[in-house]
This record gives sequence, C-alpha cells and structure tokens, in this order.
Amino acid sequence: MRRILLVEPGYKNKYPPLGLMKISTYHKLRGDLVKFTKGIDRSDFFTKWDRIYISTLFTFHWDITIKTIKAYLPAVKKTEDIFIGGVMATLMHDEIKKEIGVTIIKGLIDQPKVLDPDSSIIVDRLIPDYKMLEQTSYKYGLNDAYIAYATRGCPNSCSFCAVNKIEPVFQDYIPMKKQIIALEDLFGPRRNLLLLDNNVLASKSFEQIIKDIIELGFYKGAKLFGGKRYVDFNQGIDIRLLDESKMQLLSMIAIKPLRLAFDHIALEKLYFEKVRLARKYGITHLSSYILYNYKDSPEDFYQRLRINVQLNEELGTKIYSFPMKYVPLDAKDRSYIGEKWNKRLLRGIQCILLATKGKIGIHKKFFEAAFGSSFDEFLEIAMMPDPFIIYRNKFKENGAKKWVRIFRKLDNDEMKIFKSYFGYGKKALLELRKHASPKLKELIDIELNVRYQNKNSDSINPNYALRK
Repeated sequence: MRRILLVEPGYKNKYPPLGLMKISTYHKLRGDLVKFTKGIDRSDFFTKWDRIYISTLFTFHWDITIKTIKAYLPAVKKTEDIFIGGVMATLMHDEIKKEIGVTIIKGLIDQPKVLDPDSSIIVDRLIPDYKMLEQTSYKYGLNDAYIAYATRGCPNSCSFCAVNKIEPVFQDYIPMKKQIIALEDLFGPRRNLLLLDNNVLASKSFEQIIKDIIELGFYKGAKLFGGKRYVDFNQGIDIRLLDESKMQLLSMIAIKPLRLAFDHIALEKLYFEKVRLARKYGITHLSSYILYNYKDSPEDFYQRLRINVQLNEELGTKIYSFPMKYVPLDAKDRSYIGEKWNKRLLRGIQCILLATKGKIGIHKKFFEAAFGSSFDEFLEIAMMPDPFIIYRNKFKENGAKKWVRIFRKLDNDEMKIFKSYFGYGKKALLELRKHASPKLKELIDIELNVRYQNKNSDSINPNYALRK
C-alpha cells in the first residue's frame, strides 16, 4: 500500500480539481492510502509520501504553484516522486522542468500505463472521487451537481485558447449516462448537471447527447428534492455552430443559463440572431462571456456589453455579461496589456467589477450607473482613481466631479501621457509631475492623495482632493 498525497495549490477557484479526483479513484482502486490537501498543509510534512500529485490551473498562477511544489519537496524521497499535471503543466512543462526536476504529465491521462507501467486503467475514464473533497475546509462553488463531459477537445484552434494543446483530439461522444449513474450509485443523487465540454455543438452526436441528458432526468421543467434541476454547459456554446434545430434540442433540456461567447464585435450580427433564436424557443436566462484585452478595442468591449443590455430590453431576456480578460497562454502573471489597451483602463474595469461584485446589471439603469451611458463616459469612469470607481457614491460630489472636469480638458498629447503613466506607482507619478502640464499636475495631485493618503480606502477623507 502506497501513501499518496493529492495537492491543489491555494489559489482561488470555483470548481474542484477533477483530474485529482480521478487520480484519487485510481489509487484507491489499487489499494493505496490517499489524502487530499488544498494549499500547503504543514502537517503533511511529517509523512514521507510515496508519491505526491500537484494539479495546476492557469499559467498566471505560476508563483503560487511553484511555491507549492517546492514546499512539498522534503515530503518525498526524490524529486521525481512529485507528479505535476493540468493546464500550466501542459503549456509550460519545459519551464517547470527547468525550475524543478519533477515528473510532468502533459494533457489528459487518457491512455493506460501513464501512472504505473503495470496498470491498464485509463484514469480519465474513471468516476471522480467526490468524497475526497470532504478532507478540506475550502468551499468550492460546486452546489449539488454532477461534473461530467459529453465530448472532449475542440476542432477549432483559436489562438487565445489552450484546449487544442491540452485535449488535441476531438472526442465526438462520451457515454455520459454511465458516468452519472455510477456517480449516483456511489455518492447519491444530485440536483444539477455541470458539463465541461469545450465545444459540444461540434459533435455529430449532439442529438444523442441531448437524449442522454433527458433520459437522466434533466428535461425541461424537471425537479428533484422539490427544486428545479439545471443543466449548465459551463464552457459556453459556439454560436457559429448554433442553428435552429440545435436550439430546439437545447430548449428540451433544463438548461440554465445558456452560455454564449461574444469574443469580438465582428460577431455582432450573428450574436443578435442567436439570442433572438434562443428567445423564440423560450430560453431567457443567458450568460455571455466577453473577451477583452485581446485584439479588440475598448470601444468594442463597451459596445458588446451594451448590446446585451439592449437585447434584454428588447426581448425581456436576462443576459448576464461576464468580462474575461485575455492573458497569453504562457504568461506567468496577469500583467499583459493588449495592443489597444493601457494599464489604467484595465485596472479601471477591475475596479468597476469589484464595485458591482463581479456582476454586470441586466437593466439599462444599473449598467449605465456602472459603465456609463456612452463610450466616452465609460472611459471617464474607468480612468478615475480606484476609490472614485469603487466607492462611487461616496466621492461623487467630493472629488470625482473635479477630476472629470480636468480630465475632459486634456488635449491629445496630454491624454497620451495620461494613458502611459497613470496606473503606475507613486515614484513614476512624482517623476512625471516634475515636467507635467498644469492640468496633468492637478490630476497627479488628486491621484497621489486618493491612492496614498491612506491604504484603507474606507477611511479616506473625501475632502483631500478639494484643497486646490
């Protein structure tokens, strides 16, 4: 019996590590002792583990992931006894190997003998070990749902997406009913169904997938334990492949929300068409992934958000927009700035989302309060000092109006300088101030006072910006 430790680094994430859950099942089938840890647990260091598996997620979690790997090195006999898998491990395996000589598992464990040469078990086909999650106090966003796949991979090769590198072969159909029935037998019935397919509409077996979902009890209007059941294709639906027959099929299941990707403004006409088609078939709860900081412009981003509000007013739908900031597939942090973007504007969007708790209102009044009634107003809001955005009502009459008045008077050259420097640190602003125009000096003074007078934004004196 081997001692196996499964570790997920301590970054924040909504869904549990499905790969580790299947590895847990694998080792329990082989009679091994298995423990799961979220983050770095010092009590694990008192045991010498025969093998430690550490999952990885996004590449911008590089620092915390490498720190976690290094922390567990003393808990194994040799470095190669630590196995690293997942998204970052697949995309940056050479760099991880250079940093630490661990064992890297790239892509899916969809072949036998990957973990042990004497095993014919294909780990990716195993039932995830939900009981494993009881060993941590970390609360995942998984609420009473099965997690499953009906397909694997994606036939597209979008440059901003890592799916074709992690799951290079598109699997048209996975017998989902077996997964769910086995899960129910082991862990009891669950109300909802979370599907992680990357492009389910690309499957030639889509009609069969819908049939499977219905036969599993997730038909439209289905209930369990007195509550409605929901199906969520969490990675989104490809609107380019969505036609009337497929929409009709989707309307037969308990889908909520219908997730669509609105990645660039060139899809506007098609997006309008598909949302109206969803409404025709009675699907009114939708979620829209809005990619930004890629090849789009800030104006494109604002217009896509506004289109969702427009459609809600026109159709009576409830479309919630979820901005998704683009970060390159090999980035070790989130600092990347797209060609048409700047640091201040990106930070401003983060502050707006912080103020709205990550949600973008479905109604025009709330949207315009957060993002402005026009693109120019959106720019003004997003360019403000952080506390002016986050605590909008607090500073509306005490500092923010003066800031907007000065900002509107900047000429083209001053605006270019503003976009280049603002959003950076105190030292850069003080250096800029030495040679800045009078208008920029005023903005710098406000910026310095609001950002550095007190680190606790709640206790900032609202009169600090009015001293001039």
